[in-house]
Amino acid sequence: MLALRTTPWPLVAVFTAGYLPPYLLPTTVGRLDTGLPLSATQAGAVGSALLLSSASAGFLLASRVERAGARTLARFGLALAFLGYGAASLTTAVPAVVAGAVLGGFGSGTSTTVAATRIAAERDPHRASTAGLLSVSALAGAVYLTVPHLGRSHGLPLAAIALTALAVWPLTGRLPAGTGGTSPAARTASGPLPHRRSGLVLAITVLCWSLAQNSLWGVSGRIGLTQAGLGDAALGLVFAVALGAGLMGVLVAGALGPRLGRAMPVGAGTALIAGCIVVSASATTPTAFATGEIAWNTLYPVVLSYLIGLAASLDARGRWAVLVGSASSLGTAAGPLAGSVLSAQAGYAGMGLVLAGGLLLVAVPMTAVALHTGGRPLLPGTIRRRGGTPAALVAAATGTPSGAVPEVGAAEQPVVEIDVDAPALAVRGAYDTAGPRQAAAAPGPGPG
Repeated sequence: MLALRTTPWPLVAVFTAGYLPPYLLPTTVGRLDTGLPLSATQAGAVGSALLLSSASAGFLLASRVERAGARTLARFGLALAFLGYGAASLTTAVPAVVAGAVLGGFGSGTSTTVAATRIAAERDPHRASTAGLLSVSALAGAVYLTVPHLGRSHGLPLAAIALTALAVWPLTGRLPAGTGGTSPAARTASGPLPHRRSGLVLAITVLCWSLAQNSLWGVSGRIGLTQAGLGDAALGLVFAVALGAGLMGVLVAGALGPRLGRAMPVGAGTALIAGCIVVSASATTPTAFATGEIAWNTLYPVVLSYLIGLAASLDARGRWAVLVGSASSLGTAAGPLAGSVLSAQAGYAGMGLVLAGGLLLVAVPMTAVALHTGGRPLLPGTIRRRGGTPAALVAAATGTPSGAVPEVGAAEQPVVEIDVDAPALAVRGAYDTAGPRQAAAAPGPGPG
């Protein structure tokens, strides 16, 4: 269960505001298609532009959160999101809608960057990320249930995102201010990235993982309406139930925490998602479509929460968390357009097979990174372990250099005492003057 007193709720709120646009992608793109003089491919391109702008914010601001301050950047991002999405929701001029969506996307990306950076510095980043996914899934489900009853305007989902940003604004007062670049934390944040190979592999594979997910998610509305035969209200209900199932998945992920490690949830979960995508994309009946969407949305946030935690474990300052998240946003951004093009060329069922095959391919290196980083020592010569929260994340809150404080917890392997035969020292020798010990009494090397 998520502990109320230890969950950083201001961060969860900022996380929710930043992640809401991708969750509302199907209804946003679908309403741009039906409410404005845009084709399905053009509407998908607008959705891609929104998410590409969001990803660019992460790449630009990944190393600047400590210096500028989480509070300042969060307020800046929320203001851009409110103004951009709000303006796009109030006009029917296509250029103005596109400009507002791009501006709002940059604001959402800024909010996501702040949340990812601060979550990586939490004592338990997995708890914080699962709480954020729980919050955004619940809010998106409420929007999917409400919006169909308010009309067919293209601006309704955009207005929902803008109002969320406005509601989160007052909570940013509890976020830390900037350091001005003079603190040890700010100087550390500008140092070289640790675990570059693992981080680069994770960023590339997560980009492809998100591309596959959102290629389907971006056209799910059209699959439900045109291929599975659902009406608009029924489709909204399916999405709401699917996101509700996602809430259960997030709760399960939060309850399990690091008990299963990260490799099995990432690898096996991605393989199961591939099967769900095939079912959903090839569905020709409401039942089959609902089954695929609900199963898929149950698994997706579970795997995503472990990927967020995996990225956070690579760097206590949150830079890999932001960069991997931005790479994910790039995949998310390309998703609507890629899904539209694939479905136009190969049909929805063919698109599903292509996406599933791609997911199975990227599952292998993602699992390898989870195995490699889950078993690395926190200090040279310390005990290896799998799962759990890296000690470096605990150190981040106090400015301790990354990797300098080992974590003590249930996730560590039990310590086994080994008797070493060595000549006994005289009792008096324990109180002798300081100096080198005899070679026979020197301790052996620690465990690698």
